[in-house]
Amino acid sequence: MLPTYQRVSGGGSGTAGTSVSVTNPLLGRRSFRSREKCLILLVLSTFGFVCFGGFFFLPDNFSADRVLKAYKQFQRAGPEIFIPAPPPAHGRTGEEDIHRQDDRVKLAEKIRKELPDDFLEKPDTGGGGEAGVGGEETEGGEQQQQQQARDGAGAIDEPALQPGGAGGVGVVAGPAIEGPAGVVQPPHQQHAPEQEEGQLQEVAGGDRRGEKARAPAGLHFNASVGEDPDRAVREKRNKVKEMMVHAWSNYKLYAWGKNELRPLSKRGHSNSIFGSFDLGATIVDGLDTLYLMGLHKEFDEGREWVERKFTLDNVDAELSVFETNIRFIGGFLTCYAFTGDRMFLEKARYVADKLLPAFQTPTGIPYALVNVHNGVSKNYGWASGGSSILSEFGTLHMEFAYLSDITGDSVYRERVQTIRAVLKDIEKPKGLYPNYLNPKTGKWGQQHMSLGALGDSFYEYLLKAWIQSGQEDWEAREMYDDAMQAIIKHMVRNTPSGLTYVSDMKFDRLEHKMDHLACFAGGLFGLGGTSLNNQYSQQYMEIGEGLTNTCHESYIRTYTRLGPESFRFNDGVEAKALKAQEKYYILRPETFESYFIMWRLTHDQKYRDWGWDAVQALEKHCRTPTGYTGLKNVYLTEPVKDDVQQSFFLAETLKYLYLLFSDDSLLPLDDWVFNTEAHPLPVKDRNPLYRPAAGSSSP
Repeated sequence: MLPTYQRVSGGGSGTAGTSVSVTNPLLGRRSFRSREKCLILLVLSTFGFVCFGGFFFLPDNFSADRVLKAYKQFQRAGPEIFIPAPPPAHGRTGEEDIHRQDDRVKLAEKIRKELPDDFLEKPDTGGGGEAGVGGEETEGGEQQQQQQARDGAGAIDEPALQPGGAGGVGVVAGPAIEGPAGVVQPPHQQHAPEQEEGQLQEVAGGDRRGEKARAPAGLHFNASVGEDPDRAVREKRNKVKEMMVHAWSNYKLYAWGKNELRPLSKRGHSNSIFGSFDLGATIVDGLDTLYLMGLHKEFDEGREWVERKFTLDNVDAELSVFETNIRFIGGFLTCYAFTGDRMFLEKARYVADKLLPAFQTPTGIPYALVNVHNGVSKNYGWASGGSSILSEFGTLHMEFAYLSDITGDSVYRERVQTIRAVLKDIEKPKGLYPNYLNPKTGKWGQQHMSLGALGDSFYEYLLKAWIQSGQEDWEAREMYDDAMQAIIKHMVRNTPSGLTYVSDMKFDRLEHKMDHLACFAGGLFGLGGTSLNNQYSQQYMEIGEGLTNTCHESYIRTYTRLGPESFRFNDGVEAKALKAQEKYYILRPETFESYFIMWRLTHDQKYRDWGWDAVQALEKHCRTPTGYTGLKNVYLTEPVKDDVQQSFFLAETLKYLYLLFSDDSLLPLDDWVFNTEAHPLPVKDRNPLYRPAAGSSSP
């Protein structure tokens, strides 16, 4: 036993002595202090609260059904989900592209996250024996054989040099096999002698990927459709196709689901007209070009993204009514026309409904911007006192009228007919249409007229609405002819050396400046001169040829042989940009559009030569290992790149160049009319793919 010590201390006066007992310090206390008790109680209470909250409020992420679902997905995917199969070899001769070696796994995992379960069931191993386009088996269990599937980085040049090469659009319906150059055909029609070359067929049958795939009754071309008899021309078309593959595969790799690609930064581009929301603008814009080129695997990837991911429900921001219409609604409508897949029709109508609040104005002239979340609409603050812009509200007619015809819902046509009525009845200074119109008062804004920026596609849609209607919409044709005659009188001029240009006009004064955007007018005048034989036909053709030549001159007078954003004609200067902000090139298509249209109308070899010169310039100055980019100054020997691959590069630039080197039977101009984003729409009563709804009628 430990001893106890006792001390006696003497006290002072009046103080008794005290006896103190000292306990050995090694002995523990028998109780806690009150502060310690409170601390222990607080810790225990906190622990209990956390346990209680976790048990009752956290989601059940470990329930049996979730575990079972995850197990089934891994079971369907197989071991390839952990070890992705490599894609087919890249390059023109089969060698591996060094720019892709380090990115294979990243690409496979990125795409795998976006694709549905049925894509994971039969992953592409890069072999040559897919069934049909999607690897589907026949009823007997045997897979139909086709040539080696073309991946986004696959070689494409050699097969297209075979007779009956990669021309035209593939078959929607199956079961299908791919011909010697990538054109998909149903077996029972592969060698049908009774079919005329170039004839459009509506084919019924099973889908390539079951019910989720494209519906029957789509396009079918014979294997030779679309290929020029000249081997050299086929090689050039194949080069453009390879450019599309390069642009698409790098977008897919670095910016999948984003609006556009920054090829140098290797990331998505968010500072565009659609902001930071992931609307997949490049996917929607490029789908019909992929389909047109026979890139069926890439088309299917994009289609699945649209079906699974595309939505505006989470977009709480202002979108451009004009841009959303021409890119998204136009793109979906073309894919519906090509394939008959009603998913695309539903998406087009869904987007159009989101834009309808913008039309709620006193005049019916829509605002430029609409918040698709709450329907609040407005105009740009810089647009002449809150005015709407002619090229924007005047470039809705084709898509909305077609949408009414194929859905049977007249609301879309009624909205654009209201716009037409306002523009037809309003007083026009000198017969010209100013670029600004106030949607509240119905009065013109600034007296600024242009066939370029702010005005361009309004005039385009007057002519094309007439063509699209099967030449029944004579109101549109008359408005087109009246407008063109006023423009020819007041705005079209010739230089001393004989160059024809169309100038902007501000307050009755010509600027002697032409925008690159106005370079579409060569094809517009040419199409106006050949689609109707009237007193203006010869004049239109001469101006069309002259404008196209001038735009070509603006290209070849730069070091890069690519055209500036604007070019001037004064003080001895012809077709050359003078200001720094006019010298950039952002992969624009308008000049190539006129090359294509004028080639189809005249078959003058110079248009193909000019187009090929542009292809070489794009390859030399705009191509990077990871996509295509615009230039900040086309007059420099080493121009700085702007690091943006615009979505319209896939939708328009490459499509027009591809068609330039294709046979006239591929999307003939009598059967198809292109919207201002180069999305082809069928011509009513001429093209069986117009597909009007039962009971629909148009004026």
